[in-house]
Amino acid sequence: MTHTDKLAIVEHLDQYITQKGSQNKVAIEMKTVSAATLSQMRNHNWENIAEEMWRKVSAFLGIGTNEWKIAETGNSQLLMKLFSESQNHALVIAITGNAGSGKTAIAKKYEEENKNVYRLSCNEYWDKKWFLRELLSKMGKETDGMTLPEMMYKAVTTLKSVSKPKIILDEADKLTDTVLLFFITLYNELEGHCGITIMATQYLEKRIRRGIAMQKKGYREIYSRVGLRFIELDQTTFADIKEVCVANGLKDEQAIRGIAKDADGDLRRVKRLVFANKRAQ
Repeated sequence: MTHTDKLAIVEHLDQYITQKGSQNKVAIEMKTVSAATLSQMRNHNWENIAEEMWRKVSAFLGIGTNEWKIAETGNSQLLMKLFSESQNHALVIAITGNAGSGKTAIAKKYEEENKNVYRLSCNEYWDKKWFLRELLSKMGKETDGMTLPEMMYKAVTTLKSVSKPKIILDEADKLTDTVLLFFITLYNELEGHCGITIMATQYLEKRIRRGIAMQKKGYREIYSRVGLRFIELDQTTFADIKEVCVANGLKDEQAIRGIAKDADGDLRRVKRLVFANKRAQ
């Protein structure tokens, strides 16, 4: 890793710490890098910092030696607007979009650029306690030895103590029914104070509607909490892919058309193809 790469990491690290409020909070959220190491990085005392630590911080911040730039697509503009409205007015909204439509990248960008935003990347193996542990970790809070009620109390009181908090549940369709229904409890405790966005593929909407039709417990309540609607993102267009390519230094029209054809609307594949194209040059 070059000196320039490390400077870029430190720059992003400083920005992220400013957003989160303290170096210690970021270290707790990062879990594998200590606050002392982060301090050494920021003070340019790099002699004793292993390359592995730099890679961990870089991966956590979502950057690398080939930094990827987020383009201004129709969906990116809509998502930033929806996130902002939800945060400023404590709204609960549900957003669906195809895999590879850029939801996660924009959610990460919004979290990095705004205070008191906590994005959770959901997983199938989570239970209610794991969900709260991840949320509290995002807020820079320790959870060792705490019971589920204690964790819930700490999460709610912390969120109520900050200005305009915002929770983004990314890939929420991966959550089990138990954890998804736990969202109702969280909403009831934070109604009118915290913005919440549930974000997933269209499968989540189908799952909720099917649950309502089958009269499954809690599903109608979830649908009610998100305003009886799921906001669907547009399909990725050629214009979107061109914006992404140009933003990342690829301007050859023929190459862009080839990438658009091969990517099939998946912006993650666009990213891989752009880097492959650059390596081939």
